[in-house]
Amino acid sequence: MAYRKLGRDNKHRRSLLATQVKDLINNERITTTITRAKETRKFADKMITYAKDGSLVARRKALAFLHNDKDTVKKLFDVLAPRYSNRNGGYTRILKLDERKGDDALMVILELVKEEEEK
Repeated sequence: MAYRKLGRDNKHRRSLLATQVKDLINNERITTTITRAKETRKFADKMITYAKDGSLVARRKALAFLHNDKDTVKKLFDVLAPRYSNRNGGYTRILKLDERKGDDALMVILELVKEEEEK
């Protein structure tokens, strides 16, 4: 699987992505750069897929990735999994914003799709 390095070594990149996925699950919306959002989206979709599985193995995989944050995993399995039970992927959406002042990086909003809006 190809991935972006994001200018960091492996441990720092995994930690960054785990933190962004935790923030996305807890707040259901984050503002970040386009490259970070595209990488975070992959892992967020994977975590929601684990939650939809609902098995003990899936819960442990989610806990391992999310740095043993039990509150986040509880919300993931108890709130988000039922919300996306009828959806086969595409749990996140990227909305473009303006460039960041200073380095002109394209900023985006990465948010979880609300199932109610689809109906």
